[in-house]
Amino acid sequence: MTRRRFVGGLAVAALSAAALPLAGCVDQHPYRNADGTEQQRLIATSPAVATICDKLDLDLVGVCSSSRDMPERYAQLPQVGSPMSPDLEVVKSLHPSCVIGPNSLIDDLRPEYAGIAVACMFLDLRSVEGMYASISAMGAKFDRREQAAALVSEYDAFMADYRASIDGKPQPSVLVLMGLPGSYIVATENSYAGSLVALAGGQNVYAGSDQEFLNVNTEDMQARDPDIILRTAHALPDQVMAMFADEFATNDVWKHFRAVKEGRVYDLPYDQFGMSATFNYPDALQTLQPMLYGEEG
Repeated sequence: MTRRRFVGGLAVAALSAAALPLAGCVDQHPYRNADGTEQQRLIATSPAVATICDKLDLDLVGVCSSSRDMPERYAQLPQVGSPMSPDLEVVKSLHPSCVIGPNSLIDDLRPEYAGIAVACMFLDLRSVEGMYASISAMGAKFDRREQAAALVSEYDAFMADYRASIDGKPQPSVLVLMGLPGSYIVATENSYAGSLVALAGGQNVYAGSDQEFLNVNTEDMQARDPDIILRTAHALPDQVMAMFADEFATNDVWKHFRAVKEGRVYDLPYDQFGMSATFNYPDALQTLQPMLYGEEG
């Protein structure tokens, strides 16, 4: 038995995003221009979504309240509250034609928006591929096809070069741990951090699950004999990494892992391996390359 208490089922559910497609906006009460045409009045409820809107050259009427950097063009806009719990009164007062957020929150927020008769759209930000599929859908929806196509082309070109750089290299098996202060869970390839490992050529030892995160005991983790252990944080990265350091130093079970014996345990930078896909995925993949393949990677 392990000494560390794992995250309970409710915490796993809170971290897990439903595998749902892009949900579309159907505004029942459009806010119109003087000439009678419908105004495009958009609200972005997460920094990742706001960054996508900026890349697509979309104007917004509101953004989430966040300590993370917001694109400069949106810095002076009204704030509608936290990504997980926007202020519905403020949202409604801005007369949005569409509120756009990550689909990890669709089950919680879609009923809330329906309750105030506000249209909404949810983007798949659980993977880089999902992000670019969402970008293409937004380009079609908001008349930004050219901008979306350019972004997708950049992604395709980068990934072609990256895949060529790791072609033929042995694919290591990887255990990805997602930490919260005091506890941790396993991240599958369905999580954003896990999807980056998969893009980089790593083989997740918990591949095949339909969940983003799993509660697993350390005995089962050890039995899967990962070549590499990667540790990342859901939030509060300084506290989480201190927790991981203490856990690996004081819980004797870890010394039996081959990855620990061989010194192949790495902490991932929080700004590159968060919960939602962002445009800094090239930096994240470059960070992973020496971890997975050695310094010559």
